[in-house]
Amino acid sequence: MALGWFGIRRVIWGCPCPLFGLLVLGLMGMGRVAVVESLNLSSSSTSKFSSCEFPAIYNFGDSNSDTGARSAAFDAIPPPNGETFFGKPSGRSCDGRLIIDFIAEELGLPYLSAYLDSIGTSFRKGANFAAGGASIRQGGYSPFHLDIQISQFQQFKARSLQQLAAACKNNLPRPEDFSKALYTFDIGQNDLSYGFQHTSEDQVRASVPDILDQFSSAIQRLYEEGARTFWVHNTGPVGCLPYAVIYYPNKDGSHLDQNGCVRTQNEVAQDFNRQLLDRITLLRTQFPLAVFTYVDVYYAKYDLITNAMNQGFVDPLKFCCGSYYGYHVDCGKKAVINGTVYGNACENPSSYVSWDGIHYSQEANRRVAIRIFNGSLSHPPIPITKACHASSSS
Repeated sequence: MALGWFGIRRVIWGCPCPLFGLLVLGLMGMGRVAVVESLNLSSSSTSKFSSCEFPAIYNFGDSNSDTGARSAAFDAIPPPNGETFFGKPSGRSCDGRLIIDFIAEELGLPYLSAYLDSIGTSFRKGANFAAGGASIRQGGYSPFHLDIQISQFQQFKARSLQQLAAACKNNLPRPEDFSKALYTFDIGQNDLSYGFQHTSEDQVRASVPDILDQFSSAIQRLYEEGARTFWVHNTGPVGCLPYAVIYYPNKDGSHLDQNGCVRTQNEVAQDFNRQLLDRITLLRTQFPLAVFTYVDVYYAKYDLITNAMNQGFVDPLKFCCGSYYGYHVDCGKKAVINGTVYGNACENPSSYVSWDGIHYSQEANRRVAIRIFNGSLSHPPIPITKACHASSSS
């Protein structure tokens, strides 16, 4: 059951039996505009499909969708993260909900618990393997790259099936749920951002085919485990993250686009996305029993940044939590320099596109989610509630 507008209702699932993620980056550009314009949603083409009634979500990604892995594995994400919606830190690098949380709401499912979080956790309706800082390839900011996340899923599935005969099983998925679940991906941004930090932009661009080879291998492993419905986000405009702009070495402004974003980094992200769409097209032929939806999150985010001030946001290159202007302090920390306190969060996070210079605010996530759920920015153009259905346009 879809919940429609976000935040109207939360669905909470629990079981008294416990079972036993950093940087997220991801424009528009002429190449992307041509794709987006061809994806106008036709209500007549999707009205014949019924809602999929997904029994579970299994998510793979980085801090765009990490709901607690980083906090469980390393130091807990501190306040004021989580303050807007949860009232306390929730394992998310955000003032509130992430796009994956809005996905769960839209599908009438509970918010996903991190696989690495063993305290009072129910996995009955899915699990989240995303971890802050994760990349597709090994190396980078986090040890929990995509290959590890897939291995965690395989272990999770095997152990769940083994435990179903035990007395306490309400916190585990049913065997048939694995093939009927929605498998979501929001990963790849850190492969680019880590490369920008440690190599040249040309080297990052040259690495994209190998990155996507490893992504394809992950898809194959899930397909062999019975996964059939894949919802894949492309990467967002990394060059529009405030810290990407602040730390770009060229300071003469020639590298910036009309929105003040790092144009060359966004061009690499666009190239990644073009190749990702081509790869998804190939995967459809390789795995004919699966259904793939490619989601243009890049366009939704860049369009939000372009029109931010017309929609009630402050300058989209400013951020709410932490500080750089005067003194660098990460979100959740404070410093007093010559009597001035740096690091306090802003009073109204919903007026900011960026929460902490790297991650989007809850309000920005909500608006992006609204843009992508009806299928108008997807290939094929189908709503998320009907993503299990193959389309003639796929």
